[in-house]
Amino acid sequence: MDHLQPIGIFDSGYGGLTVMREIVQLLPEYDYLYLGDNARTPYGNRSFETVFHYTWQCVQYLFSCNCHLVILACNTASAKALRTIQQRYLPVSFPERRVLGVIRPTTEKAREFTLTGALGILATQGTVQSGSYVMEIKKFFPDVRVYQQACPMWVPLVENNEHLGPGADYFVEKYIQQLFQQAADIDALLLACTHYPLLLPKISKYVPPHVRLISQGPLVATSLKDYLRRHPEIDQCCSKTGRRDFLTTDSAEWFARQATVFYGEKVEAQQIRLDAV
Repeated sequence: MDHLQPIGIFDSGYGGLTVMREIVQLLPEYDYLYLGDNARTPYGNRSFETVFHYTWQCVQYLFSCNCHLVILACNTASAKALRTIQQRYLPVSFPERRVLGVIRPTTEKAREFTLTGALGILATQGTVQSGSYVMEIKKFFPDVRVYQQACPMWVPLVENNEHLGPGADYFVEKYIQQLFQQAADIDALLLACTHYPLLLPKISKYVPPHVRLISQGPLVATSLKDYLRRHPEIDQCCSKTGRRDFLTTDSAEWFARQATVFYGEKVEAQQIRLDAV
């Protein structure tokens, strides 16, 4: 891969593959390198300091693989690490590189999702605690009321392939009820974790039919296409041979087996070590 300059896509585990799937569908000509930090997942209940350390370590690894552009396809990493990376570390150490997240492409469209002005956010504990969605949406649309609900059991259910089983219904219904208890006029729900699209069949069962469900993948893909159009200097640094490669910090065999559920097709992966980064 020495001659390639792929777009790096990072997630704490498998969830970012749902974003990568949408990006590849919209921009198939580019090369992509996915890195899942499966050995240290989940990030959702970890401290800001730990999430930043893990995320920056993985971003630097992707930089070492010739990625000039890295997408943090992880809401927790975007909420807890992106701003520090963009404002403090890139200008000093990697001024020619770019790191983007999944929160802004979602929040800048928030007003389009709701007619009542009441928007629900379903996310990990870490994303909720960061307040990133509330702050970003208020900057764009002060009139939108944002209600958050942490769903700490959803990622483990998905990661353990239990998300479609009967046991998942209890936790899906529980968190949705808790969210609507905050405001009955919520008419749009943002799935602010890249794992959650796999729970859509369950979520749909417990959400009123008039409520719109929004997944991030298509929004991030469209935003990336626009970003590359507006920044030809970055686009020129991205190779275009249609190659996709997958890295994991855990078992490559296990990653490849699980990744199929998220990515929608069979993948081959390589295990890496981050000790030297």
